[in-house]
Amino acid sequence: MTMISARVERLPFSGFHRKMLLAGGLGYTFDAMDGAVLAFVIPVLRTTWNLSTAELGMMVSAAFVGAIVGAFSAGTLGDLIGRRKVMMSALVLYCLASAASAMVNDWHAFVALRIVAGIGAGAESVIIAPYLSEFVARRYRGIFTGALAGFFSFGFVLAALLGYFIVPTSPDGWRYVILITAAPVVILLWWRRTLPESPRWLESQGRAAEAEATLTVMEASAMQRGAALPALDPEEVASQTPSAERGSPLKNYATLLSRKLRRITLMTWALWMSQAFSYYAFFTWIPSLLVQNGMSLTRSFGFSIVMYVAQIPGYFSAAWLNEVIGRKAVIVSYMLLGGVSAITMGLATGETQIMFAGMALSFFMNGAYAGIYAYTPEVFPTQVRATGTGMASGMSRFGGAIAPLMVGLVYPAAGFAGVFSMTTAVLLFGGLAVLIFGVSTKNRSLEAISAQEMAH
Repeated sequence: MTMISARVERLPFSGFHRKMLLAGGLGYTFDAMDGAVLAFVIPVLRTTWNLSTAELGMMVSAAFVGAIVGAFSAGTLGDLIGRRKVMMSALVLYCLASAASAMVNDWHAFVALRIVAGIGAGAESVIIAPYLSEFVARRYRGIFTGALAGFFSFGFVLAALLGYFIVPTSPDGWRYVILITAAPVVILLWWRRTLPESPRWLESQGRAAEAEATLTVMEASAMQRGAALPALDPEEVASQTPSAERGSPLKNYATLLSRKLRRITLMTWALWMSQAFSYYAFFTWIPSLLVQNGMSLTRSFGFSIVMYVAQIPGYFSAAWLNEVIGRKAVIVSYMLLGGVSAITMGLATGETQIMFAGMALSFFMNGAYAGIYAYTPEVFPTQVRATGTGMASGMSRFGGAIAPLMVGLVYPAAGFAGVFSMTTAVLLFGGLAVLIFGVSTKNRSLEAISAQEMAH
């Protein structure tokens, strides 16, 4: 380890980390609200604008198309100019475009603005996990990043509540809901004041003095609360010197696809794409599918709220298990159990069966994300961590973009059972990729994981 990484690794969990967890988590909450609220808006817009199923599919996919651009851009820029700058700029873009989309009266303009909002949301979302994971020690990194992803669940529940209580109240209810999801711009001032740049990234860029200053603040925060910092092991610190190499977009992409990292890179692509495809095939369309199976719009929204609430224990149980059984085991087991739940829901006949199967599916599929968000930044070296995570997230957005279109094609031909059989097959593909090609990261420093991968 380098001196900087060794000092990060000896830090206890402190108030500094709690502030970062809340600041990053709120970003994920609003990201989730933005994506989930469309599930409650599109049934209304379908009637208001007299849209076909294909046009609805385009509307849902618009944000994912933008997010593909945002994810790739954020990852690349995050490694070149810094994680913090990318995160804050992306949030501004998302807020402005999302608010504007609530004002339009034409579905073409709505789609265009959702693409722009998707660029901002995709960029902001992809940079948070690699950014914050670099501030925490290995002994609690898994539960920290898993809990960070758990904030997505709050966004989904809030979106469901907004959809249930506000969307049906007036013809403009959908506009009010979208405006509410654009609210996170108010936390920009807090982020600007409280969030420093990653010390590990600063060190990788040769900016040792800035990294030193950030760590001094973190250590002071811990010691003010009575924590005693252990002495650094000279042999461990001397085992690695900071890299003097500077990256570029092409160089970073080449590194990720090099012989040493190609297996890891392709594994993360398969993981993120399969999880996002299955996830959004379910959650984006569930209210509409329930309506088409005989439920009223209001009742379908009520069922959706119950299913979304099941996300919360799903995320946080997986976050805890990240440290108990490891991220790799969490991902594989939760994806497998999510597949079983999807099949069960596809075969369900009564409303009670549908509700409980949907709750189980929500629990396990969201729990898998707590493992995925903790795991992905860990398997890439610091110099390409944001780029690697961004590319994986970009592939997930591709999966999310095609999922609604595939549901629109499969449902008329194969019904409810066909949709969830499709999601199960895709989930199993992603789980197998991790099981066969993934590496263990439990209780290992980021530097130790990178050293093993680069030594292959």
